[in-house]
Amino acid sequence: MDKTQPNHTHKYRIGLLLVDDFAMMSYASTVEPMRAANLLSGLDLYEINHLCGNDLSATSSGGIVFNANMKLKDANDLDILLVIAGGNPSAVRNPEIFTTLRRLATRGVTLGGVSAGPYILALAGVMKDRRMTVHWEHAPSLTERMPELLVARSLYVMDRDRITCAGGTAPLDMMHAMITNHHGAQFARDVSDWFMHTEVRPARDQQRAGLVERHNTNNPSVIKTIEVMENHIADPLSLLQLAELGDVSARQMNRLFKKHIGLGTMQFYSQIRLSQAKRLCEQSTLSITEIALTTGFASTSYFSTKFKNEFGISPTELRAR
Repeated sequence: MDKTQPNHTHKYRIGLLLVDDFAMMSYASTVEPMRAANLLSGLDLYEINHLCGNDLSATSSGGIVFNANMKLKDANDLDILLVIAGGNPSAVRNPEIFTTLRRLATRGVTLGGVSAGPYILALAGVMKDRRMTVHWEHAPSLTERMPELLVARSLYVMDRDRITCAGGTAPLDMMHAMITNHHGAQFARDVSDWFMHTEVRPARDQQRAGLVERHNTNNPSVIKTIEVMENHIADPLSLLQLAELGDVSARQMNRLFKKHIGLGTMQFYSQIRLSQAKRLCEQSTLSITEIALTTGFASTSYFSTKFKNEFGISPTELRAR
């Protein structure tokens, strides 16, 4: 096999801080490009160190256990530390993780997060005045908790000494950009080709499929109305207001939604708001009353009734789990 040579042979010391319940897809998409870069070049371009919150091990969402080979207190000489997390990042309470991140930030170490990892960076207080992204599932609770953050809905964001990524397969695109910065565009292209990752996506690409793909319809009134709904969660609009914005009558709006979505307009709108409420129950520290208000329900009791009818469990019971 012919070995591709990078533009530079500098070795980067990379730390991967694994937080329990991290996704293997996010982990593999992050670490494998660096492993391939070493293999293709025949050089140790990336030294990969695994760190865990308890200095012993971390367990993935699929039950696979990774052992740490570096302790948090010994992470000072890293060039880059990437936090890989999933599950419920708002529940992370390990003070040593936050202390380590703040210490490395003061030392000038580049900090990054993958999937829910950026949420933990934000909790540590190291994302001030930095643009960032996070997995779309965690974005609502993060922005509700810290509205001052500069959160984009893109695949990844590189802002000076901070690197954040949405997770899943997005790290493949982020690592392509990082390897390009470190070792040149041609070498990075060869690494991506190694994984048949021939269509490298730009950072600004969206994390989720568009409304047309998600809802399997291209009816302009329906798509426009769904977009309006998603932008009016806390202040829900009436059927007449939605119909006016969709340039149709209220009766025609309902006919279109039943034809293209399978639900009435306001029933579908309610599902959008309740799904948002469920994510906030699972991932935020907001009270049930605050979640009700944030998703447009003026009455907590009415909210709880609607929530239980939709999901078969009350928001209080879900939070207790």
